[in-house]
Amino acid sequence: MCGICCVVTLCSQHAIHDFFNEDILCRLRRRGPDSSQQLIKTLSDLSYECLFSGHVLHLRGLVTPQPLEDANNNIFLWNGEIFNGVHVGDLENDTEVVFHHLALCNSEADFLSLFSSLRGPWSFIFYQASRHSLWFGRDYFGRRSLLWQFSNEVDSAFCLASVSVYSKSGNQWQEVPASGIFKIDLKACATTRSLSLTLFPWKYSCTEKAVEEIFSNVLDQISKDLPNHIRLVMSESKLCLRAPVIPLNKTISEASGECPGTNISNIIHMVSVETLQGFLAEEHKKKLVHQFMDVLNEAVKRRVLSLFRDEDQKTREVPGTPNRKAHVAVLFSGGIDSMVIAALADKHVPLEEPIDLLNVAFMIKEQAKQKGTTKKCTNQEVQLDLLRCQDLDAKTGAHLSCFDVPDRITGRAGLKELEAINPSRTWNFVEINVTLEELKKMRQQCINHLIYPLDTVLDDSIGCAIWFASRGEGFISNQGELKPYKSPAKVVLTGIGADEQLAGYSRHRVCFKKYGLEGLNKELEMELDRISSRNLGRDDRIIGDHGKEARFPFLDEDVVSFLNSLPISEKADLTLPRGIGEKLILRLAAKEFGLTASTILPKRAVQFGSRIAKLESNNEKASDACSRLKLFSVDKL
Repeated sequence: MCGICCVVTLCSQHAIHDFFNEDILCRLRRRGPDSSQQLIKTLSDLSYECLFSGHVLHLRGLVTPQPLEDANNNIFLWNGEIFNGVHVGDLENDTEVVFHHLALCNSEADFLSLFSSLRGPWSFIFYQASRHSLWFGRDYFGRRSLLWQFSNEVDSAFCLASVSVYSKSGNQWQEVPASGIFKIDLKACATTRSLSLTLFPWKYSCTEKAVEEIFSNVLDQISKDLPNHIRLVMSESKLCLRAPVIPLNKTISEASGECPGTNISNIIHMVSVETLQGFLAEEHKKKLVHQFMDVLNEAVKRRVLSLFRDEDQKTREVPGTPNRKAHVAVLFSGGIDSMVIAALADKHVPLEEPIDLLNVAFMIKEQAKQKGTTKKCTNQEVQLDLLRCQDLDAKTGAHLSCFDVPDRITGRAGLKELEAINPSRTWNFVEINVTLEELKKMRQQCINHLIYPLDTVLDDSIGCAIWFASRGEGFISNQGELKPYKSPAKVVLTGIGADEQLAGYSRHRVCFKKYGLEGLNKELEMELDRISSRNLGRDDRIIGDHGKEARFPFLDEDVVSFLNSLPISEKADLTLPRGIGEKLILRLAAKEFGLTASTILPKRAVQFGSRIAKLESNNEKASDACSRLKLFSVDKL
């Protein structure tokens, strides 16, 4: 994973460093701590100048500094992972492999064919010197962040970057839409002193829909957010990228439970592991579940093995630490998604290597008020002190710490299930405890910049929870005593994509009750269409800020295509109660993997499970603009 940036000025009156400052450089370096360098390309006769800035997190092959430049003066910035489609050897670096293939492209069709074949998350910037063209874009799902910013002046400048900072000029950053690949003819733009973007959109290979129709739909969506002086056009060749997945199967059979009004009160008792076993007795259902298990297993395997593993001698010299350090971590709530990912990772991560389970909790609100600390202590000291402050549970009489939120409780239960599946594995259950004071401090220091340009209460809650979780700084139990621990894992697996494809959210039940399976199909189709702008760019910026890489097994192209091939009735049954009906195929797979109680846990969003939601305000809706994310006003910069 990397931090990439390109600044282009189309007028000699403007200096590149008017648009590229130390704040952006600092945030890019946090994403890529292993190598940083810059390259400036000046074409004074054409009056344009480009700065390319690359910051590398080393994960595969040899460390490959970016930007790359070849003998023909082509320049390449890459933030991605190739898991399939183009061969990358065990000792090869995928940045070099993709750049090599780009050098062999002789036409736009070759270029689009290459990017259509790639499987895995990516964003890139490519300068094609012979044609003065700048190409850039994000993968089909938008799993890697890329932002753009345009100056207000027609002939001035623009910037592309993995992360942003609030601009003194007031020009807004926006996420580059994951709608296709963009191309800018820098020579033409410098000559006409105007900026024009050519878009090559994604298209399903099997669809009969005309390119003009696809383009007009995308054009309307993108153009409304662009400055008026920037044109967006379709290529004269009308070429498109081939979508890496098949379209959603919207078939509805008569026997598929098309009865939203079903009264389920009489089957509430069915929420049990035995109920799942009953479904598996059906041969057709069991066959589909095993096909799903196979494709998801391969997705996780690719994501935990495509990683450089070194013998870290330093960890061996520290008393009380394992012989091997963790290379893979899981954002872990103990819910069905993270449990399945952890169980599958266990099948492929070397046995002598620990797996870190990152479990985040925010101090319970009432106790946060009561236990405000006045003396100056380190954050670790404060957390240990708070962990010792235990209240009695009114119902059970059990001792509860200030951080025993729902996800902490299910996380501990999930840990026991995983230990039962493989007692030989070292499972590091990392208790990440966040006080209100630290939340406010880190939000203002950096998290708000990473969430930007998103700005809702929901973005704040999820963004902050993921930032603290992926930082991996907390406590692990060592012989019954909690010891400070910071996860060294560079790869962070996350379960995003499961709810979107398998009807996991409560809004899906509402939709089903109102509009039936046809309405639910439309809702699920929309979920994946908007996942790049709602979630993935933000999550990549958040996790990447720690010099770690987010990997998304449920958004593997083979997993999505398999699930898209199935009618909704094979994936979920929302006539059944919560804890069974939503994500049914995943629950059945989990049962087959050997999981037990976690297979019937109902969905609980991270903002509620970690208790960050409502921590600072009770009078907000998730969709409201979040006042806590407000960045400094222009006059304060």
